[in-house]
Amino acid sequence: MKKFLIAYTLGLGASSFALAAQPLLSPQQLQPLLQKAGAGAEIRLIDIRDPKAFEAGHIAQAVNAPYGKWRGPASNPGELPDQPQLVKLVQSLGLTPATHAIVISSGADATDFGATARVYWTLKSLGLTELSIVNGGMQAWQAAAQPVGKTAIKIAPSSYAPTFDANWLATQQDVGKHLDLSNAALVDSRPDAFYQGKTRAPAAKLSGTLPGAQQLDFNQWFVPGTTLFVDGAKAKDIAAKIQRQQGQDMVAFCNTGHWAATDWFGLSEMAGLPNVKLYAGSMVDWTQSQDAPRMANQPGRLQSLAYDAQKWWDKKFK
Repeated sequence: MKKFLIAYTLGLGASSFALAAQPLLSPQQLQPLLQKAGAGAEIRLIDIRDPKAFEAGHIAQAVNAPYGKWRGPASNPGELPDQPQLVKLVQSLGLTPATHAIVISSGADATDFGATARVYWTLKSLGLTELSIVNGGMQAWQAAAQPVGKTAIKIAPSSYAPTFDANWLATQQDVGKHLDLSNAALVDSRPDAFYQGKTRAPAAKLSGTLPGAQQLDFNQWFVPGTTLFVDGAKAKDIAAKIQRQQGQDMVAFCNTGHWAATDWFGLSEMAGLPNVKLYAGSMVDWTQSQDAPRMANQPGRLQSLAYDAQKWWDKKFK
């Protein structure tokens, strides 16, 4: 990909990284692209909200592909779906390597953005290079007085059969090697309570974080008081908080690879840092390892037992 500067437009410009399409689009920037799609351009707007929300009102050119289809099982939702499942999903959306895929969700909060970032990351790993996210989602679209309808469109399936490119993926084995060699910047995308070991995800077996991890709470990426992702200049300021030696990988992780997708998007796509990877399974996957996982900020035994007892009580009686 050729490097060039992407213009800062309408206060929502993207970074000067090597991307053909802008990683972030405002509703005003999305509208002319949809007009091109109506004229036959290879543009696909992918609405990842649940079917009920989609049917209640969506952008006319959008096709529904709920977020759950892009995720793993409840026991480890950060896992990637099987390759045949991903191929079937991509084909059902009519995607090809030439498609400009634009992902949109509700825009309800910062956590919702992680869903769009995770789908963006998945599509990039499946070989699509023209990718964007609608900044602010449907909330921003409707706030801009843009039209919403209920008519579903029909699209012809494609025959595109991508293979998954692991260039932006870190596995449990990769993270273990990084810990052995101390050769990567590990980025914990979770809020303080998780990072400090005071709480954990339901499917995680242990509280705490990876040894040596630096915290970069995913909430930092949003304009204060809004659900809008920051521009490229601000993204570089946020990214500068993470220290790594030249040539090292940077690995973002959270509980299930959801919040971490936001960190990955900000670090890789907006700040333009190289070698940024997503630990898709994150701490749920790490703590489910058959070997005793290495941990930091882990609470003491009595504190852990009290936490487990409280969770059992809440589940059984509340």
